[in-house]
Amino acid sequence: MEPSLDRDPQLWRMAKDRAKFKSHLFTYLTVNALFWVIWALTGRDSDPFPWPIWPTVFWGLGVLFNGIGVYGGFSKQSLSEREYERLVRQRTERG
Repeated sequence: MEPSLDRDPQLWRMAKDRAKFKSHLFTYLTVNALFWVIWALTGRDSDPFPWPIWPTVFWGLGVLFNGIGVYGGFSKQSLSEREYERLVRQRTERG
């Protein structure tokens, strides 16, 4: 679905990014829960080291950084916007 003419393109992009993030987070939680259940039901006695820790930690880092970027952390656009606003303020202070 393409954005209609009355939508703000920037807000529409942010909404799509947040919806994608929520979908990825749900997938992460579901798949990792399944990994832990498989580990608990199968190889827990023979191998006490929990192998699901690896996908949980490393995939979780990816989800974390994605969430920071989507919800206003260190996204390239927000940095650009802050720099632009700083330059506009400097310009108005000078003259």
